[in-house]
Amino acid sequence: MVQVPLTIDRFFAPGPAFSAVIDVRSPAEFADDHLPGAINLPVLDDAERARVGAIYKQVNPFEARKVGAALVSRNIARHIDEHFADKPKDYRPLLYCWRGGQRSGSFAIVLSQIGFRVSTLVGGYKTYRGEVMDGLRTLPRRFDLRILAGPTGSAKSKVLRAIETAGGQTLDLERLACHRGSLLGSEPDAPQPAQKLFESLVHHRL
Repeated sequence: MVQVPLTIDRFFAPGPAFSAVIDVRSPAEFADDHLPGAINLPVLDDAERARVGAIYKQVNPFEARKVGAALVSRNIARHIDEHFADKPKDYRPLLYCWRGGQRSGSFAIVLSQIGFRVSTLVGGYKTYRGEVMDGLRTLPRRFDLRILAGPTGSAKSKVLRAIETAGGQTLDLERLACHRGSLLGSEPDAPQPAQKLFESLVHHRL
């Protein structure tokens, strides 16, 4: 098992460095925001996470860890059966959780014992979120931005797509937000992302 720092763009999506980027947090955490390109294989679902958290606060950390360990073990076993069973030995997943600690570490230990070349993200999602916020403050300064403006229905989106097709750089905020403005509203075939996920998508595009 290798711990890797979040320092370069290759960690933001699957590529030559990793076969997959795997978010092991709960589905609700994943829906709120995640690294672009990541898939969700939670070691605790939303109800299980709430249950363990309640035991941690109302009983004690030791009892919470026992309950959590049993739940995590069962979920890891299910993911191995459903996701990893057909993966070759050279499959290289990058795992992360909230802070890069117990949840991703537990999963990584099991995968490493199987023989996969597994890595975990130092600092987890929390570090990634910090990178996004810092990037949104600094990245726009690198560009000479031109704003495409016009009334609703004047084909601004078509112009942006044509610029892209011709090799130009565009930042289509409506497309990233899956929303066409106050008059036309959300896209019918795509849910609007949460605010944090929208910020991640803008950061990744920049």
